Amino acid sequence: MALLEIKDLKVSYGVINAIKGVSFDVEEGEIIALIGANGAGKTTILHTISGLISAKEGSIVFDGKEITKVPPHKIVSMGMAQVPEGRRVFQQLSVLENLKLGAYTRKDKAGISESLKYVYTRFPRLEERKNQVAGTLSGGEQQMLAMGRALMSKPRIILMDEPSMGLSPLLVTEIFDIIKVINEGGTTVLLVEQNAKKALSIANRAYVLETGNISLSGKASDLINDESVKKAYLGE
Repeated sequence: MALLEIKDLKVSYGVINAIKGVSFDVEEGEIIALIGANGAGKTTILHTISGLISAKEGSIVFDGKEITKVPPHKIVSMGMAQVPEGRRVFQQLSVLENLKLGAYTRKDKAGISESLKYVYTRFPRLEERKNQVAGTLSGGEQQMLAMGRALMSKPRIILMDEPSMGLSPLLVTEIFDIIKVINEGGTTVLLVEQNAKKALSIANRAYVLETGNISLSGKASDLINDESVKKAYLGE
């Protein structure tokens, strides 16, 4: 059984059908990439999975449990975290305060301390800047903070929305290396990413989304060599 199963998902904004019956699954331990043009519906899918938007039809099953109508904070406590587009760190709070907020659903103090150590191991710069106000960090550091904050909830799966947005090529490579390390540490990743080449280079499988429908799916290593994908998303 897949860790996350999306079946015939439909989402509307008023009269606009944003998602038109999407089905896909994510196996435990995978990195799954969801790629597509701006406005294809990628972020809408992530927000619906995490409970921020209500589905019109269809079902979302996480770890064998139906979560289609479960509120977001309960979904977090079940083992799902999201790294939102644009990072959305708490600008006026320190790095450490931001990280602690990531663990707000947890009560195990010793476990939270362990998670903090783990995050600092993965992101040494966050430890160096733990007392710094988050709004003064660089874009790359804020992305690391958003990822570290998500890890503080000890998730089984992380939904990542455009983690490379607005970053220099060097930082993009660093962020994708970190995503691989997080995955190798046992966390499943569902990755929405405009940089299709980078996403496909680290993913196990991928789905191509076009105007609310999945038009193509398969092994990431196959899709990166697919002529239609190359032409539409890889600039080749």
